[in-house]
Amino acid sequence: IDKALAQEPKLKEMMADDPRVARLIDVSRRLEGLARHASTHAAGVVISDKPMTEYVPLYKGKNDEIVTQWDMKRVEKVGLVKFDFLGLKTMTVIQDALEIIRQSGEEPPDLDTLPLTDQATYELFSRGDTDGIFQVESEGMRKYLRMLRPTCFEDVIAMLALYRPGPLGSGMVEQFIRRKHGEEPVEYPHPLLAETLAPTYGVIVYQEQVMKIAQVLARFSLGDGDLWRRAMGKKIAAEMAMQRTRFVEGARQNDIPAKKANEIFDLMEKFAEYGFNKSHSAAYALISYHTAYLKAHHPVAYMAALMTSDIENQDKILKYIADCRDRDIEVLPPDVNAGQADFSVKDGKILYGLAGIKNVGREAISEIVAEREKNGPYTSLLDLACRVNLRKVTKRVLEYLVKSGACDGFGCSRAGLFAGIDQVAAVGQKRAAERATNQLSLMALVPAKPQPTTGLGIDCPEAGLSEWGHEQKMSFEKEALGFYLTGHPLLAYIRDIRAMRLPTLPQCAELSPGTEVKVAAMVVSLKEIVTKKGGRMAFGLVKDITGEAEVTFFPEVFEKSRELLSVDAPLCISGKISSYDGGGGGEEGKRLVKIEASAVEHLSKTANDSADPVHVRLEAEGGEELSLTGLAGILARYPGNCRVHLVIGYPSAECRLRLGEDFCVRRCPELRRELDAFEASLRADFSVPGDATAAHVGGR
Repeated sequence: IDKALAQEPKLKEMMADDPRVARLIDVSRRLEGLARHASTHAAGVVISDKPMTEYVPLYKGKNDEIVTQWDMKRVEKVGLVKFDFLGLKTMTVIQDALEIIRQSGEEPPDLDTLPLTDQATYELFSRGDTDGIFQVESEGMRKYLRMLRPTCFEDVIAMLALYRPGPLGSGMVEQFIRRKHGEEPVEYPHPLLAETLAPTYGVIVYQEQVMKIAQVLARFSLGDGDLWRRAMGKKIAAEMAMQRTRFVEGARQNDIPAKKANEIFDLMEKFAEYGFNKSHSAAYALISYHTAYLKAHHPVAYMAALMTSDIENQDKILKYIADCRDRDIEVLPPDVNAGQADFSVKDGKILYGLAGIKNVGREAISEIVAEREKNGPYTSLLDLACRVNLRKVTKRVLEYLVKSGACDGFGCSRAGLFAGIDQVAAVGQKRAAERATNQLSLMALVPAKPQPTTGLGIDCPEAGLSEWGHEQKMSFEKEALGFYLTGHPLLAYIRDIRAMRLPTLPQCAELSPGTEVKVAAMVVSLKEIVTKKGGRMAFGLVKDITGEAEVTFFPEVFEKSRELLSVDAPLCISGKISSYDGGGGGEEGKRLVKIEASAVEHLSKTANDSADPVHVRLEAEGGEELSLTGLAGILARYPGNCRVHLVIGYPSAECRLRLGEDFCVRRCPELRRELDAFEASLRADFSVPGDATAAHVGGR
């Protein structure tokens, strides 16, 4: 205010002429420099050996909590210590996993006494198999873990400390890894530092090492060493100059020449740019180790707990389900007669958490589960509607339960259940009203008719409706769950994708910009724009079974592929990696890859053009001629470029046939579905050669 008055004479005149301006200036002077508002460090807790009022002024916060009026620096200056208590949902995941293990009849591990030498855990780290593992989920961290191949707990501590912008940009991480594997000699700045730096192969990784170096080389106390570390971190020139003089003088007493002492001090200064607490890193590493141990030894329980923690994050659930699939862990669809609100485990399988269904809510789920546990399973949709509170379990809730597949156990098509919801809800509401008024319906005096055997529970035409078409059924399932659970369009091509060795989108995030790639994915959203030259191009978000990417379709490519770029169409996109968004090693670390498309085609065409043969195996049990004729008819409906290798198994021999070019087929989901439905006295297997997971698709 005083500066403004000195610079602007007119303001002085106004102050002299108008008492109101004078009063305004006077009040402003008194307000100037005061704190505008009081903010609170949410996780900071100050601990004192005496009543806090003897050290600092206090006030009451919004929620009546006691808060210091001073910030953390002033609190520190009067000798108090501020502790940060951070809430981690990972701790809840661990506790939930232990409880699931206990409920499954096993003795859960005691994590407090768990040895830090488990080989299976370190093998999991070394594979980069770290989806859902605390602090090491990101693609970049996986890459370095695969390079490092940790063999001890110290390796995990170091990796968490090193995976930050400073060390990553300096080449320290690569140097650490090379030295661990003996690809580079371990060297120390001075022989006296061998003991201090041996655990990190001569690389200065931790702030504690800086303090120890000052103590060993320059005879600092650990307290002085900590002050030196802090001075480095703040880069206070005068303080650093004073500390350098002290360090060189102390080193001289250990017969270390001034030149060498200055070189080591310079090294310390450089380290100050990215030094990290070992104590902090070790605490995080212990949680990383515990989660990795649970995933390695109790994968079903751990994955169920993990999915519960992210039950409202469809992208993460989808990623974890893909992880389960890779481990041969079956994730069962939601089921009103078996599932709980959260993900649970039964017979080594994961039951989908009912709270993960959209537009249902935990209140409705609690009502459904509580009634089921009290009075037994529901026998039909009508039975469910008559037993629950329909103010909580509304028609909308019933619709999404049906769409998600949670009512499939009633034995009626989803189409039939969905069409009958209005009638079922009306009957349920009527029964509820009768119960509320203690009325007895006259119909109750009439002998009851046998209950309909349909899952709808009511005798109406809708009960007999045939199932929705595959695409509509999957579309509704995706609407209810946020993704495809029982029939992802790309799963129909999974064997082709593996045979063609196409990378997943998260795997693409490990590749360098400019790398040529070919990926299988579906367009989730597409934004078209007009270029300055008047052409049309598009930016698309695409997803595969495990992740997502952004794809740019420049005018030439967009013009050629426009008709293919419909939402949810399985595509093969060729192009090159252009850049990335995001990154980081934290729990939420995520790297979104960007691809510039050079070509797009339907995935069925790519699979067909790959020319890998389709193998069909038939087990003869009689009626071969008729069945082979039927098989020939199916193959004829899907002409393409893939040769068919036919194996007919007899009780005492096998007959192997390579069918002629007239029987070449295109590999596609429709062909597989027809073979699935192939009703014959023969059995058929339809697979890509070399695929050990080939599914049995016949079997009548």
